[in-house]
Amino acid sequence: MDDLDRRILTVLQKNNRLSFAELADVVGSSSASCMRRVNKLRADGVIVADVCLIDPKALGKSLTVVVRVELDRERLDLVDEFKRAMRAAKEVTHCYMVTGDSDFVLIVTLEDVEDFDVFVKTKLYTNPNVRKFQSMIVLDRVKFEPRLL
Repeated sequence: MDDLDRRILTVLQKNNRLSFAELADVVGSSSASCMRRVNKLRADGVIVADVCLIDPKALGKSLTVVVRVELDRERLDLVDEFKRAMRAAKEVTHCYMVTGDSDFVLIVTLEDVEDFDVFVKTKLYTNPNVRKFQSMIVLDRVKFEPRLL
């Protein structure tokens, strides 16, 4: 990956709806070169998806909760089972397996506290491998942009 690839990725992280001609103008290249490079970045798995960032509040999801989860046992099959359950949980927008005092950190987006109570009762309390969890209600979303460059 060279400097032009990085410039292309930086621009696409802000707005991936630009035409190749517009992208070329911004990064100082030709549209054909940009098209080839973007297609290669996609084929190589550097660009993994083209998505829209949606404000959860616009969909009635005004509650975001960060949840730290500690598992009881760390057997591979039980860890995999927890991962599958979190992938399937529509309320979980992010799930990270982490080091430290917790085994997982979840970002959960819901309509209200009552929905969070249902999530806790159906996804965490019912899982016999969840030793404990700690939840933190998000008061203010300070930054919301998945940019790496």
